[in-house]
Amino acid sequence: MIRLHQFRHEMSPLLRLAVPIVLGEVGWMSMNFVDIAMIGRVGPTPLAAVSLGSAVFVVFAIVCEGMLLGTDSLISQEFGAGRVAECFRTLWAGAQLSLPLGLICALMVAASGWLLPSLGIAPEIVRQTKPFLIAMACGLPALMGFVAMRVFLQGTHRVKVVAFAMVSANIVNFVGNYALIYGHFGLPALGATGSGISTTLSRFYMVCVLLSYLAWRSRHENWQLLSYAGKLYFDRIARIVRLGAPAAAQIALEVGVFSASTLAAGRLGAIAVSGHQIAMSLVSLTFMVPLGVAQATSVRVGNAIGRRDAEAANVSGWSGLALSASFMSCSAIVLWTLPLPIVHIFTREPEVVKVGVSLLAIAAAFQFFDGVQVTAIGALRGSGNTRIAMIADIVGWWLVGLPLGAWLCFAQRWGVRGLWFGLSAGLISIGCLLAVAWRRRVKWLRRELVAESAMSSGAAPANPNS
Repeated sequence: MIRLHQFRHEMSPLLRLAVPIVLGEVGWMSMNFVDIAMIGRVGPTPLAAVSLGSAVFVVFAIVCEGMLLGTDSLISQEFGAGRVAECFRTLWAGAQLSLPLGLICALMVAASGWLLPSLGIAPEIVRQTKPFLIAMACGLPALMGFVAMRVFLQGTHRVKVVAFAMVSANIVNFVGNYALIYGHFGLPALGATGSGISTTLSRFYMVCVLLSYLAWRSRHENWQLLSYAGKLYFDRIARIVRLGAPAAAQIALEVGVFSASTLAAGRLGAIAVSGHQIAMSLVSLTFMVPLGVAQATSVRVGNAIGRRDAEAANVSGWSGLALSASFMSCSAIVLWTLPLPIVHIFTREPEVVKVGVSLLAIAAAFQFFDGVQVTAIGALRGSGNTRIAMIADIVGWWLVGLPLGAWLCFAQRWGVRGLWFGLSAGLISIGCLLAVAWRRRVKWLRRELVAESAMSSGAAPANPNS
């Protein structure tokens, strides 16, 4: 049983970590909004090319990013244990993994443009999407390197510079878009391709910011980071992959179900898919806060486990869950009580507004559980368990949510509302499963750390994925 004073004591360090991370995530998300808003002034075809290309890019990039999340658990636990040199080695291992990962991902993104005609995409859109994807692909090695450094800095409680890099990159992207999309400052007007080049330049800018910060820290705090660079850390890379592969699979499952839901909504016509996209954009925006809290919770839990303090890990995990659940409860109230003015920000088309308002009512019902599930994933990842989230997503999304949504949508003729009822049921089930999983994980941690402190040599070690 966690006491109120324990929550109060934990909230301050948790918020110090979470607030900059949330700001960074909002900055990350707003970069795509800037691209869409600026290219939309050129015309519908470039807008369609950037929208389609961004959707393809995100699928590959976010799954590859998931592969690097294994460094999250390792660094936060090593930092909590006071093994700073081990953190540096894990940073280099993540960097060594990020380069081939980024190159492979870049080749896949660039090649995906040639598959678009087989999906029935209009030729004029394909012609502009291909060079956009190539331009975006060039920034993927930099993006993966940025992720490796970001995870290290978050795990060692240096989050403000990460937020600065991600937010200020929007300024770089805006100026680049202005120059390359429209043809200012003596540069050619490249339209959609210019947007891709500008975004790639902003990725390299973010890498330069973090590299400069690490170089400054290394010089002033005698980190001697370069002394760790002369070795290939195959053992650590293998550990990162073992932890990161389930996380990447979990992200792929989640991205896949939302892509499938958008395709299903597309079969219902323009009005349904427009309402669906508006509601999805709003849900994605509210999700940024618990996503940032989840990353902070992962760090706090990992730090506690590094100190071999199961009770502190328990308090950190449940504090993060309480913070996310509280915010998402407030979000649910706003979506439930003010759906019309919110949808009017996007459109005044009566039929689309009607659909959007009805979907926000459903979204309000699952906000609480959305906050719970993503924060529980963070807590579990901080404790070194990434498999249970993958299993929960298989059950919740692919065995419950999507089949139920498709049945309600098409067989029962509920339309896009049926699709969202199904997704809501899946998300609620995932939230419940992962909350229970975290409770069980805490019990396992207590047993394991007590046994470790008692130096029980005769007992077999517990299964860390239980």
